Amino acid sequence: MLRPSLQLRLGQQLTMTPQLQQAIRLLQLPALELQQTIREALEQNVMLETDEDGDAEVSLDAVEPEAESEAQTAPTATQDTDDRGEREADGALADDAWDESAPAAASDSPWSGDDRAQEFSDHRGETLQEHLLWQLELARLGARELAIGHAIIDAINDDGYVVDSTAEIERVLRPEIEATAAEIEQVLKVVQAFDPVGVAARSVSECIELQLAQLHEDTPALATAITVARGHLDLVATQQRAHLRRALGVDEDELALALALVRSCHPRPGSTIQPSQPDYIVPDVFVRRGQHGWAVELNASALPRVRLNQSYAGLVTRAADHAVMRSQLQEARWLLRSLEIRNETLLKVARCIVERQAAFLDRGDEAMQPMVLRDVAEAVEMHESTISRVTTGKYMHTPRGVYEFRHFFSSHVAATDGSEIASTAIRARIRKLIAGEDPTRPLSDSQIEKLLAEDGARVARRTVAKYREAMQIAPSSERRRAQGR
Repeated sequence: MLRPSLQLRLGQQLTMTPQLQQAIRLLQLPALELQQTIREALEQNVMLETDEDGDAEVSLDAVEPEAESEAQTAPTATQDTDDRGEREADGALADDAWDESAPAAASDSPWSGDDRAQEFSDHRGETLQEHLLWQLELARLGARELAIGHAIIDAINDDGYVVDSTAEIERVLRPEIEATAAEIEQVLKVVQAFDPVGVAARSVSECIELQLAQLHEDTPALATAITVARGHLDLVATQQRAHLRRALGVDEDELALALALVRSCHPRPGSTIQPSQPDYIVPDVFVRRGQHGWAVELNASALPRVRLNQSYAGLVTRAADHAVMRSQLQEARWLLRSLEIRNETLLKVARCIVERQAAFLDRGDEAMQPMVLRDVAEAVEMHESTISRVTTGKYMHTPRGVYEFRHFFSSHVAATDGSEIASTAIRARIRKLIAGEDPTRPLSDSQIEKLLAEDGARVARRTVAKYREAMQIAPSSERRRAQGR
């Protein structure tokens, strides 16, 4: 029989403090999400204010020693956190990151930089159907034709093609409207004249022909291009140029102009109308070449100009009625210290990456060095999970372009001399070999394998094929066939 009893046990359990959770959350936020988080904090906490006269750095004034010592434990605790505790904290913080937030006024923005740098995207979120219906209402059609037009637009998919047959559209209109096939075809031609050009086609051939029909009649090789679109797209897809010349009865120059017109058409016109908002990339750090090598600095426009509001902080006393203000003051200090930790960690990791990948910045992908999270973690004396958070969603602006931090991490391939070569460098070498091959005798995967071995990279043929396919490069047989035609 079970009986209730009391037992006393001793144990250890990892507890993540609110300061640590906040530091981890801010560390893993990209620049745009961090911007929104700071705006929310400014609206909710009166102890924070924008630093309009600052130097684009986090201002932490009058920090009490005890508060500072508590916040400084965050980096150390992050390194000692076990995997189980990290996953639980990440789950909780991820949920917090998606909380609804109120938009902040432009005048309250804590971000530095010129106002002209702010980009404004289209927030309408208009779908293809809504775009077509708007044009249909302006077409000056009767009530009957409008109803048919609505049925046709409903049958258009996201790529811009009519997926229902004329009989199915007739069935949809019944019993309200008994439309004939001729009436549907007539309204369909009206819809096909809408923007984007080529919409409401029933096949790729018709889509391309609709787009070619918009060109001026004096366009060179236009008639040949329309003929190709009507009945020879299969030969274009398989690149059988010799068959095309014989079928069309034209010379090579005429065929080249016609194919250029066909390839200039959009095969999925509906995809140009995107209801989703575009994603913008804000680099977190800039990498520039200095007198003593590569220099790394934080993006000043991505740093929050926020500081402690000394006017309100000076009014806080130990009185009981100031408990809420004391709580907000402590939260403000934690936030500012967490932002400092984020900036210091981000800069430290970025400098380590640039130092190890200086050859890539000098010579390109072929000089990429193999690097994993553990390498950076050991160099900066942090936990791998911290490096993973820092490198996720963070971007680096370099003279070679904007790269995510994770781009510089790659697997490695053993070299013949016992060293290691980054897989990114292997891909670059494969691309270079194929670009410089004899068009009449393209290199096979086995030949590329041998050339790489001569260059010091020990790569299996199946690995070469995997890298080639990942770069969307056709095999040697297809490349030879394409050149022969």
